[in-house]
Amino acid sequence: MTGGAEGPPARLSVLVCDDDPMIRHALCEMFGEEPDLEVVAVARDTDEAIALAERHTPAVAVLDVRMPGGGGARAAREIGSRSPGTRILAFSAYGNAGTADEMRRAGAAGYLLKGAPNAEILAAVRRLGRPGAR
Repeated sequence: MTGGAEGPPARLSVLVCDDDPMIRHALCEMFGEEPDLEVVAVARDTDEAIALAERHTPAVAVLDVRMPGGGGARAAREIGSRSPGTRILAFSAYGNAGTADEMRRAGAAGYLLKGAPNAEILAAVRRLGRPGAR
């Protein structure tokens, strides 16, 4: 850009993946109210999540752990290989350590329980979406 003027900062792209339409709607609405976040795609199942992540290369994919088509672990592994820059936030109704460990082994960088406060979900997405976040 010339003259030192810069446009608004780029928005953090998010893929929402959940088989429950109410959860998808609530997440999309919450992210849509944030000026620095943009939902670039919404998936209902594992196969759709993988295809949309490959097509849109979002910064963060919020993945339901239990979805039709192989679930969040399969989606996390496939997204990791097809869109390696996408960070995975597992989003689950299940708080057991085994499920969390399975998702981490599959490539999830974060794990939140459904019902977490919106501020916690937003903070996790922003933290994972920062360049160089680990």
